[in-house]
Amino acid sequence: MNWDALEAELGTWRAEGLTLPFWWRDDDATEPTAALDRLYGIATSLDLPLHLAVIPEPATEELGQWLNARGLAVPLVHGWAHRNHEPPERKKAEFGIARPAETALEDARRGWSRLGDLLGRPPAPLFVPPWNRISSEVAAGLRDIGYRALSTYGPRKNVTEINTHLDPIDWRGTRSVVVPEKLVDQAVALLADRREGRADNSEPFGLLTHHLVHDPAIWDFTETFLRLMADGPVRPWRATELENN
Repeated sequence: MNWDALEAELGTWRAEGLTLPFWWRDDDATEPTAALDRLYGIATSLDLPLHLAVIPEPATEELGQWLNARGLAVPLVHGWAHRNHEPPERKKAEFGIARPAETALEDARRGWSRLGDLLGRPPAPLFVPPWNRISSEVAAGLRDIGYRALSTYGPRKNVTEINTHLDPIDWRGTRSVVVPEKLVDQAVALLADRREGRADNSEPFGLLTHHLVHDPAIWDFTETFLRLMADGPVRPWRATELENN
């Protein structure tokens, strides 16, 4: 695997005196597992906050204890039950257009309350809808619950979003890692767009992972990518920064 293009792009950022805000989000946590311990081991080796999107309904008390014992873990609400409510002809969503917004927002409220109960404190105020999909009406009502921002996938549409931008998993194909060279090219293009002013560099650049489905190839890519980013001209972002907004 050749990482030269990414290292060169990060070198250009450094030479130009630029800084990349960077964050890491991992989805679908419900209980402590060996994979979760491995994930956190990467975070501690790099001193990088690990944002864990927790599914509140099935989440266990043991997960709450696990999170509270680990200072780099930042718990986020990942919907309510990760349950699809859309009809078969539409893409899956728990907070899409199939349900009344009031019903969906009640689930978002339940998620906030449930995760807060498990932690004994409020979670970070960043809402992560399952499948990265949410209707505009539901998104507009999140702030009234206590959330300060929304996280999905892709370049954000407004300043109330803190999205992820690179997902190493080939969900529609092998379900292993996307061809690593393609991922590197994608990351370099996204970073170049920010560096050259075509994209918003005030939004933290996000890596999205799913620890429960990682195979060796996904682990290898994730660990190397995060190490290179952590060694680059980056400022690690933490969702607790939203609490004062």
